[in-house]
Amino acid sequence: MTTTQLETPSSGKYTQPTGLFINNEWVKGVDGKTFETINPSTEEVICSVAEATEKDVDIAVAAARKAFEGPWKKVTPEERGRLLVKLADLVEKNLDLLAAVEALDNGKALSMAKVDVGMVAGCLRYYGGWADKIEGKVIDTNPDTFSYTRHEPVGVCGQIIPWNFPLLMWSWKIGPAVATGNTVVLKTAEQTPLSALVAANLVKEAGFPPGVINIISGFGKVAGAAISSHMDVDKVAFTGSTVVGRQIMKAAASSNLKKVTLELGGKSPNIVFNDADIENAISWVNFGIFFNHGQCCCAGSRIYVQSGIYDKFVERFKARATANKVGDPFGDDTFQGPQVSQLQFDRIMGYIEEGKKEGATVVTGGERHGDKGYFIQPTIFSDVKEDMKIMQEEIFGPVCSIAKFETEEDAIKVGNGSTYGLAAAVHTTNLNTAIRVANSLRAGTVWVNQYNMLQTKSVAIRLGDALFG
Repeated sequence: MTTTQLETPSSGKYTQPTGLFINNEWVKGVDGKTFETINPSTEEVICSVAEATEKDVDIAVAAARKAFEGPWKKVTPEERGRLLVKLADLVEKNLDLLAAVEALDNGKALSMAKVDVGMVAGCLRYYGGWADKIEGKVIDTNPDTFSYTRHEPVGVCGQIIPWNFPLLMWSWKIGPAVATGNTVVLKTAEQTPLSALVAANLVKEAGFPPGVINIISGFGKVAGAAISSHMDVDKVAFTGSTVVGRQIMKAAASSNLKKVTLELGGKSPNIVFNDADIENAISWVNFGIFFNHGQCCCAGSRIYVQSGIYDKFVERFKARATANKVGDPFGDDTFQGPQVSQLQFDRIMGYIEEGKKEGATVVTGGERHGDKGYFIQPTIFSDVKEDMKIMQEEIFGPVCSIAKFETEEDAIKVGNGSTYGLAAAVHTTNLNTAIRVANSLRAGTVWVNQYNMLQTKSVAIRLGDALFG
């Protein structure tokens, strides 16, 4: 069987695919291997799914290559866009089920999962709109020559996604690749395979030809490594840890020099100036670190507060963090669910213990929450020095460090004191300060008077009490 019957508290019973989705069909792995996926709220087994090996990757890549060289090449850009929009419509139609499966397998609050799934539909629809608007140009070199550029698809794209935003990452990888005429072999994270497998059914329902989108479950060291080193994969895209990103880049270079896109770790500064609207800043700082249980690559885990408001900020931030509801992902008022796995739980608790040993002060939290599931209290450290591990290394959990700064120059210096440079934020009511500091921070994204907003304020409105409760 390649399906099983499961149930979630919000959606009730449903049919969960457990096989490998290759060539628009559900199949077992060649070697018949399976692995268990665990409910992080209860530490109990949800079900077992097929484990892809190198042999299965070969089959999936062959299916993607056949589709790319065959029927998919004849599909017009307009039709590619229509298929992506149809898939977006189906995601919206099945939003409640997809969000429930995400909450079950990942542990994130159902309210947050619904926002994620809504953004999945938006992402697919966005790239659907781009499909027929990808243009080259004519270059006037000399009167006797007709010179032009033409944008062409890369080919077969291997895609490896993480466990913190399973469906959202699924759409971020599939959307642009398919819109531009490529075919896909996507490996889910071994911790969270379920929602992507449910969504795979919608791929076939939307009308995508066989082999265009292939979804497999498996482990990074086996299936992920096979994708990265495969001689018939033209590009690999990976989101995850910096350590694994380096391994993928080496594998790509050692095989066929395939193109590589990496989105890796972060240790992002969240800088609060004396003139900031303190209540607004606290709401966004709270959201910046504790959103998605701290399991966010751009989490604002290094918080720098100017000395004039430091004591007041720490006191009020403690009260705000303590008010975050930690518990059952399906609870109506839950903000923070469990960490994704025992391994991640142990890793985070190890960092907390290291912070205590190094002499940082626990303002709040610092312990396990409850006695079942991978729950951790929202944790704030103060009296943190720049060379401490909790200030320098990515923790990827609900743990942040607060430090004091005096001048704008100090803030910029410590803000840039990281090897990651992924994101940052500036909180101030002075527009000149905001622009000057934002331009000086070496980060890919710099927010001003907000954090973690990837779309519009409407997303914040939908999040409601998660921000301003």
